Amino acid sequence: MMHRALHIAITEHKGWGVYTKEFISSNTLLEISPVIVMNAEEFEILNKTKLHDYVFFWEGDYCCMAMGYVPIYNHASPSNCEYFQDYNNGVIEIKAIRDIQEGEELTINYQGEFDNEQEVWFPMLP
Repeated sequence: MMHRALHIAITEHKGWGVYTKEFISSNTLLEISPVIVMNAEEFEILNKTKLHDYVFFWEGDYCCMAMGYVPIYNHASPSNCEYFQDYNNGVIEIKAIRDIQEGEELTINYQGEFDNEQEVWFPMLP
């Protein structure tokens, strides 16, 4: 499931990004994406590739690669969206956590909570 207003575009400094074509209200479910779950051994292999920056930690010693636009949301703190991992159904959900204006980039906080200020593992660009 993907909200009809979402689209991807190149950002000025961050590569791909997810944007909205219309106003989105706070608490709107934007995307439900299935994931491919991988074990710790597979995660070690991924760490040696460009995919390292696109995987999510999953429960236990597992990681996952989400389908859909989920890997393309850029990081921000605070972000305007938040992701939720549904381990039972094997999906990641993206929800708006505040009103988002038409044309605005949608972001998630790679550290989990939308306002988590913990540093990320890469240099932040403007």
